[in-house]
This record gives sequence, structure tokens and C-alpha cells, in this order.
Amino acid sequence: MGTDVKIAMEAAVTMYQVTNPATGKVEKEYPTATDAEISDVLAQADAGYKSWRETSLDERAAILRQVSQLYRDRADDLATLITREMGKTTTAALGEIKFAAVIYKYYADNGADLLKDQPLDTRVPGSAWVRKSPIGAILGIMPWNYPYYQVARFAAPNLMIGNTIILKHAPQCPESALAMQQIFRDAGLPDDAYINVFASNEQVAEIIADPRVAGVSVTGSERAGAAVAATAGQHLKKVVLELGGSDPFIVLDGANLPEVAKTAAAARMENGGQACNSSKRMIVAESVYDEFLSEFTAAMSGYKTGDPTDPATSYGPMSSEQAAVNLTAQVDDAVSKGATVHLGGHRVDGPGSFFEATVLSGVTPEMRAFREELFGPAAVVYKVANADEAVELANSSPFGLGGAVFGSDEALALDVANRLDVGMAWVNSAEGGGADLPFGGTKRSGVGRELGPLGIDEFVNKKLMHTPPEAS
Repeated sequence: MGTDVKIAMEAAVTMYQVTNPATGKVEKEYPTATDAEISDVLAQADAGYKSWRETSLDERAAILRQVSQLYRDRADDLATLITREMGKTTTAALGEIKFAAVIYKYYADNGADLLKDQPLDTRVPGSAWVRKSPIGAILGIMPWNYPYYQVARFAAPNLMIGNTIILKHAPQCPESALAMQQIFRDAGLPDDAYINVFASNEQVAEIIADPRVAGVSVTGSERAGAAVAATAGQHLKKVVLELGGSDPFIVLDGANLPEVAKTAAAARMENGGQACNSSKRMIVAESVYDEFLSEFTAAMSGYKTGDPTDPATSYGPMSSEQAAVNLTAQVDDAVSKGATVHLGGHRVDGPGSFFEATVLSGVTPEMRAFREELFGPAAVVYKVANADEAVELANSSPFGLGGAVFGSDEALALDVANRLDVGMAWVNSAEGGGADLPFGGTKRSGVGRELGPLGIDEFVNKKLMHTPPEAS
């Protein structure tokens, strides 16, 4: 059990630490929790649940609204933390913080309605309805690429439900993890309703196994999700998994092609290419392939990496040295087997984990770039004969998170989008998102949904209630 989780977790460090990816320097270290501290966390989260579940929905909502406001009030300081931890530009960091604040407010404003009893139309005599109630302490294992947003979409609905939170953040995000815990406390949430823990991999397995923990939510790689889910399954725990993606961006014709190419580049370069649902595979009809490739490469060339605190920087360093090493290996593998590099393809000389904006074509199934997620500023462009071939190529991926389809024939574009094996499909716009829109995928991109009305339905007891008919 512990071995599987240890293999799967994203980092093999035993110390939580801030390693600035712009310089490669370790700036601060935090020790992992002791076993005694883990035992205390489990007891506190369980005790907190017994109290928090009894608070009114109005009280829970008021606290989440205050959390939302504190994110806005502390935005500059919060942005500085994640720029140091994982290299996000200050501009992008501020955007992420704003989105996190919106999520907390969405569940504060809509949670009571989303949790209302649902009457059932039944032939059984009497009245029947479904009542949604909390189930206990939930473990969240969160990634580094969106340190605040990922936690918000997990924590906000669960706290509104009445569950308590044990939060295990990525080892490279200790300071943003502590800042979030402080926000909850300053907003009036009881200390034992949200607990940050710097757990080791073995301790994560112990937390999952503990009977006081009712479920686990993971955002991370497919390997991490599979291993954590296996451990949870051994103990009959509910899981939500938001894992990798290799999302297609399908171009069916030449309508507004220059703008579509710019949209594709922006979609690929979101968060420096380090987003699960950013468009990674550009699948283009052969009739417009050459023009699109030219326009897309030109658009990608406008993205310059550099100091993430400089407003003129398009995107910062990759999140870590290992991330840059991994992407380099994937690109080099493709090139060695015949792929063409139209732009970039290399790390930037000097300190830090900077990588050039990269465009590849001629990627074939024997290359790693064909079957693996490229988690960084690199895109692959494919040529297809028609819409059917586009769908076939798009669905050949083991992932199924999201996808975007562009075409002047909206009926055809909708048909293509409907045929994609994904959890989210966008027509004539890049993949986006909102607090009120469900997020999640299929296949090896995971199970379950976050955000929107579906996001509050994952870790609840949907209890059937029934009363007999009134006596005549």
C-alpha cells in the first residue's frame, strides 16, 4: 500500500522546500510531519467533522464569503509566494487568485440551493426525497501548477457540504499551503475543519487507510491517481481523480484562421503550458494545414520566457529542474525519430528551468510525444484529411480531459465535439472554465467532477428519505 503511493507521488523529497525555479536555489525548507503529528491531525479532523457538520449552511456560507474576500485582500502577497515556489508570472498568479476567490463565493452563494432536498416522483405510496449530507474528513492531494485554484475547487464545496479537510499540498508549495490555512482561520473557520499537513508519502497512505477519513481527492499525474485510487479501493474509500490531459485543438477549415492560430497558441501557453486541460495537440485539416502551421508558429514565437516578476514576460520558468529535464527528453526523443522542430526545442542557457516555446510536427506513434502529455511550452501539430480522421486521432490518446473544435460549419463542429471521448468539449472557443461549470475527464484523465453543481455532489451521502402517505 505505502509503496504504491510512494512510487506515484510527484516528488521524492522528504523535506518540503521552496526551490525557486527561476534560479534553481533552495530558499527555505520545512520538515515533514512526525507520525505523532499525523495521528493528531486525524483525531482533530474527525472531531472537527462532528462539530462542523452541525453548523448551519448560512454560517458555512458566511465563512466562505470571508475566505473569498481575504484572497482578494491578500492577492499581492499570495502571488509572490507561488511565483517563488513554481515560477508562475505575477500576472498569471493574480489571475489564479481572483479565480479562487470566485470559486469560494460561488459555493457560498449557491451551496444551499445545490444541497436542497430533491423530491422523487415515485409509485411507492408516500413521499420520497434525496437528502444530501456530509460524510466526514476528506483528504486532498493537490498539485503545484495552480496552488490556490486547485485547492479552492476541492475545499470550497466540501466545506459547504459540512465535511472537513486534510490538505496535503505539493512538496514545492509549502508557503502557499500555510498561507491558505491561515486564510481559513482568519475567516473564522474552526482550526480542525481545515488542516494543512506536510505528510510524507508513507503517511499519505496511512491517512487514506484510516477509518476516520471518508474519501480522497487527487489532482496530479495518471500514475499518482492510479496508485492512490488503488490504496483507497483497498479501504473502500470514495475517490475523485483529476489527472493528466493531452487535449486536442481541432481546426476543420480556414475560417478566421489567423485568429484561430493565435487562440491555439494562447490555449497551449496557459501557465507556461503546465495546465492539464491546455490544448496540446493541434489537429488540422490538410486543406489549411500549411497556413495554420505558419500562423501558429508565428504566434508561438511571440511567447518569451524570463523573469516571472517582470510584467513583460510571457511565461516564467518551468516549475522545477526535473520538469525541464522531462520535457527535454520528450522533445529530443521525437526529434531523434524524425519529428520536425519549427520553433524552439531547447532549454534556455543559464540558471533556472527555462524552456523555449516549441512547435513540433511529424510526430508519429513510436514517439513519446505522441502518447505522453507534454507538460510545458511545447505543442504538436498534426495533419488530417477530414473530420472523421480528426476524431480518430483525437480519440487515440489514453487521455480524455477536454477538447476544442473550430469550424465555420457549426453543425459539423458540434458533431465532432460530440464524438470526442472527453469530459469537456468547446466549440469555436478555446477551452475555458468557470466556477459554475463542471470540470473533469474520462479514460486516464480521471473520474469524478469538480466545480459547478456536480462538484458539490461527489463527497456527499445521498440519502433516500421516505414517509408514508397521510392517513385518510
